[in-house]
Amino acid sequence: MKSETGLKTASDLQDRDEPIYQALLAAIVERQLPPGSKLPEEALSSVFGVSRTGIRKVLHRLAAVQMIVLTPGRGAQVATPSVEEAQDIFRTRSLLECANLPAVLEHCQSPHLVALEKLNRQEQQAHEDRDGPAAIRLSAAFHIQLQAISGNQVLTGMVTSLTQRSSLVIAAWGAPWQQSCRCDDHDRLIDLLRKKSLTALTDALQQHFAHIVASLHFERGGETLPDFAKLFAHVGTAQGVKK
Repeated sequence: MKSETGLKTASDLQDRDEPIYQALLAAIVERQLPPGSKLPEEALSSVFGVSRTGIRKVLHRLAAVQMIVLTPGRGAQVATPSVEEAQDIFRTRSLLECANLPAVLEHCQSPHLVALEKLNRQEQQAHEDRDGPAAIRLSAAFHIQLQAISGNQVLTGMVTSLTQRSSLVIAAWGAPWQQSCRCDDHDRLIDLLRKKSLTALTDALQQHFAHIVASLHFERGGETLPDFAKLFAHVGTAQGVKK
């Protein structure tokens, strides 16, 4: 929306940048831009067809949610969580998600179970197809949807942010095909949710996170510079490039 003077408002600029922000966020979360990847303003400006100033704003948004780091003299890079941070992220997820399970059970209805089962089947298919980005996206969606059953939007938002950071952890420290959670763990969570067994469900979710952390290898790769033109070919813009 434009102001009465015809000038673009802050909301207009935010709307213009949103597709770029979402494209970069998805590429990071889905491991297409692995930890340590450099994000040069000039290259991204050329690919997305916006000014470097616009790219800089998007990068600052990503830094604010701890998905990238901005270093003077080195520019932007996809964040690489430390060992301590990696452990803390999953420890925090375990605390939050398990604490919310009583509310999840209280509000859970048959349609919720059907939706979770559908996500789980899609995730299993993604693993069979060795579609890493899809497996990561669906695994995160499963946990977010599970917590959303409670109706607690604040907690669900926190879990959403933490699942994004979890994907960074797995990308940095996971095995080559450790793309997301274990599908059989999700099967068990659905079964216990259906039985409304709080103690067993809580134990299963805690073990689920423990399995993920135990499978991390804590070995870090080097910096990379992806092919941005190929990666973001689907994101178009009518804006001209401005240096």
